[in-house]
Amino acid sequence: MASVHRGRGASVPGAGNTRARYRRILRFAGWNLAVTWWFELLLPRIGLSALAERTRSKRMRRFAQRFHVLAVDLGGLMIKVGQFMSSRLDVLPPEITAELAGLQDEVPPVPFPAIRALAEAELGVPLERAFASVDEVPIAAASLGQAHRAVLGPVDAEETGLTTVVLKVQRPGIDEIVEVDLAALRKVAGWLSHVRLVSDRVNTHALVEEFAQTSLEEIDYLHEAASSERFAAEFAADDRVGVPSVVWERTTRRVLTLEDVTAIKITDVAALAAAGIDPAEVAPVFAAVMFDQLFTNGFFHADPHPGNIFVTPVGPASATGGPDVGAGGPAARPWRLTFIDFGMMGEVPAGTRSGLRKLLIAAASRDGKGLVDGVRDVGVLLPSADTGELERAMTHLFARFGGMGFAELREVDPKEFREFAEQFGDVVRSLPFQLPENFLLIIRAMSLTSGVCSALDAEFNLWDSIEPYATKLIRDERGNVVQDLAKQAVEIAGVAIGLPKRLDSLVTRFEDGSVAVVNPTLERRVVRLERTARRVISAVLFAALLVAGAVLRTDDVVFGTVLMAASVVPLLHALFAARAGR
Repeated sequence: MASVHRGRGASVPGAGNTRARYRRILRFAGWNLAVTWWFELLLPRIGLSALAERTRSKRMRRFAQRFHVLAVDLGGLMIKVGQFMSSRLDVLPPEITAELAGLQDEVPPVPFPAIRALAEAELGVPLERAFASVDEVPIAAASLGQAHRAVLGPVDAEETGLTTVVLKVQRPGIDEIVEVDLAALRKVAGWLSHVRLVSDRVNTHALVEEFAQTSLEEIDYLHEAASSERFAAEFAADDRVGVPSVVWERTTRRVLTLEDVTAIKITDVAALAAAGIDPAEVAPVFAAVMFDQLFTNGFFHADPHPGNIFVTPVGPASATGGPDVGAGGPAARPWRLTFIDFGMMGEVPAGTRSGLRKLLIAAASRDGKGLVDGVRDVGVLLPSADTGELERAMTHLFARFGGMGFAELREVDPKEFREFAEQFGDVVRSLPFQLPENFLLIIRAMSLTSGVCSALDAEFNLWDSIEPYATKLIRDERGNVVQDLAKQAVEIAGVAIGLPKRLDSLVTRFEDGSVAVVNPTLERRVVRLERTARRVISAVLFAALLVAGAVLRTDDVVFGTVLMAASVVPLLHALFAARAGR
């Protein structure tokens, strides 16, 4: 691996003086916080809520337009903040998300001479020696770096088995820009921490620190390369997923060289159709892969926007691939999903993952109370919260809108949506919510997943993907229950086998005088104790076999029936032993 140098390249266009940049971000945040306070807090208190309501849509649109200009002009983390807001279709109004949607692709490239200077300083050799050729026109420009297509030299090509690669280079001066942007965001978080409506529900300082950690990891390409290989290992046996190989010999902290896996952009519906791929079949497979990352693996791609996922046509898929929830099976899928850009990854702690699984199962079964319990387990809802009203609201939500796809939801009367949103909003605002660690990334991943699936298929119904996946989780959980019952039954059986011998040993010790206790009725009591113990053990074995058989019978009728039938044996023993002992 090439040594890491800290040579500085040209400054990022539009970055400007760092002090001026810092002040500009704070001015923008301060002004918009003041406007929000005036219209959303003060005017309703003096009886002018109608005025605030009437001007809200226009104010939201104006805010988004101004932030769009700010983000494009400054670049850096402001682009990331805007991209996150554009993905929050679930909580932000369309006036904001629609205006900021272009930030997913609208990032001006850095001139190639500046990219060349930084890459050569990092690699320690001229580009002509490091690569056979490098295309000066970038194939992608992002907020923190940009990518160029390149060709490996003969030696590197022979060692890696690759020829065409993608050279990803950081934007020169991005370290300093990220530092300034994080300082500004920490200042804004301090302001928000004094607003009780915000501070009661969100630890703004912790939220910014989580964003900071993610951003600093994104500008460390060695970390991204390691994440790429870990992700590839987790899906190594899954034919649904592809990951580019890392060329470590041409990778440093600021330069990353990867196998060129460029294919069809996942939301390019026309290109998919031209390749004979039905976009409506891609959506559920993509959703299932993301569900696997979030609910099973716990290590997930936190930036699955359309530019980071390709659909790669391949030959007929082998029958040994991974699970394929919601698709036609491996043999029916001559393509795979190829993920790139592993700079923003998230990990779901085991406890949070368990809560998320409960959430998914509750959502699939339209269980309002179960959903609230899952929210509590995830850590979003504080244990002290009174959830009665929230449970009723979620039950109402499922009863009215549960199972609807995006196309169906568009047909619902906006007035009905507005009335429910107001009622639901009042309930939510009254509860003590918090954002646990890494939840910002989980929300981002799920929001982008939903958006990509909807772009692939306007009729896409997320419930259709959730339900089969939740069924799989229920089956797994049921298997865990059966395993626990079986383990307990084996342990009880072990006790049952060993107990008579232990009791006989105890009686022998009494008989030979090794235990200095004299009681003429002791032997009868020991025999009675032994008989009672066996009856209890038989009863417990009967219950364990009966429950295990009932649980398994829904999936395996034969085996479940056998277990239920076998439970009769310990039951009869318990009954007859009881009569014999009278």
